[in-house]
Amino acid sequence: MTALKTVRIGTRGSPLALAQATMFAGLISEASGGQIATTLHTFTTTGDKILDKPLQDAGGKGLFTKELDRAQELNEIDIAVHSLKDVTVTLPEHLYLAAFLEREDPRDCLIGPYATIADLPQGAVVGSSSLRRQAQLKAARPDLDVVLFRGNVQTRLRKLAEGEAQATILAAAGLKRLGMIDKAAGILSIDEMLPAGGQGIIGATLRLDAPDWLKELAAKIDNAEARLAALAERAFLRKLDGSCRTPIAAHFRLTADGAEMSGEVLSDDGSKRWRAEGLIEGRPTTFDAEVLGNALADDVAAERAWELEGVEPPEDA
Repeated sequence: MTALKTVRIGTRGSPLALAQATMFAGLISEASGGQIATTLHTFTTTGDKILDKPLQDAGGKGLFTKELDRAQELNEIDIAVHSLKDVTVTLPEHLYLAAFLEREDPRDCLIGPYATIADLPQGAVVGSSSLRRQAQLKAARPDLDVVLFRGNVQTRLRKLAEGEAQATILAAAGLKRLGMIDKAAGILSIDEMLPAGGQGIIGATLRLDAPDWLKELAAKIDNAEARLAALAERAFLRKLDGSCRTPIAAHFRLTADGAEMSGEVLSDDGSKRWRAEGLIEGRPTTFDAEVLGNALADDVAAERAWELEGVEPPEDA
C-alpha cells in the first residue's frame, strides 16, 4: 500500500544525529499507523566543519542548527530533528518546537580508565569542548588540565585512544542511543555534574505555517514530561542568556509530589558558582514549569550580582 504523504526529515549527518532522526522517523510511522512515509535529508552544519576552536569563538549554539533552519525556511525539508541542548533559546521567527521525545538519561559520563572525577590523577589532561563541563571540572578539581576536544562521539573517542587526553566527558544519552554506553568508565550523578539544559531530549522544529496534518502528527509524538523539562530549562537559559558562551546548567524533573529543578552558572575557571533550586507542589503545567525556570534564573542572577558587587544578600533572599 502506497503511503499518502511523505515527511522530509532534516538532520545533521553524524552517527548520533542519524540515530536520533531514525528514531523520530519510526515514531512518525507508528503515530500514523504506517500511512506516512519519511525520508532523511542530511546536512553538514558550520559547527561540524569548525573543529579547531571553541564553539563560543565561532558563533555558539546556532552553528549546529542554522543550515537546517534555512532548509526549513526554503521548504527543502518539513521538519528538523535536533539534540535540544544544541538549539538556540530563541528560534528563528518562522519556526517553533513542535515535539519533544522522551528524555534519555540526562547525566554525563566519564570516558577513559577512571570512573570518577576524584580518581583522576593530579594534573590529568581532560578533553572537553563544553564550557559548562570545563568549568564544572575545574570547580571540582582545580588541578586538572582541561583542553579543547571537538568532534562527534566517535572522533572524541579516537582522540582519547590516541592519547590527546587521559579522559573526556560525554552525555550518557548519546552513548545509549548509539549502543555505546559500555564505553563509559562511570556515570556522574546529577548533583556532581549538573547537565546542560535540554540534555537527553530530542526536539523537532516545524514551520509555523506547516500543514495542520503535520502539526497534529507532531503533537501525537510529543512527550509531555520531556516538554515540561524542556520549557523549564530553556526558560532558565533564556533569562540568563545561556549559550555556548556561558558555563550554565539546568535540570528539571518530575517527582512523586510535583517537580524539582536546579540551575547554576559558573565562572569560566570554575572558581565561582551560583546555584538555585526550586520545587513545584502538585502536577505542574507547562506554565508552572516556565515560571519555575524563570524564578531560578532570577535567583541565580541576583546571587551573582551580590557576590560580584561585594554586597551581602538580604536575609530572606
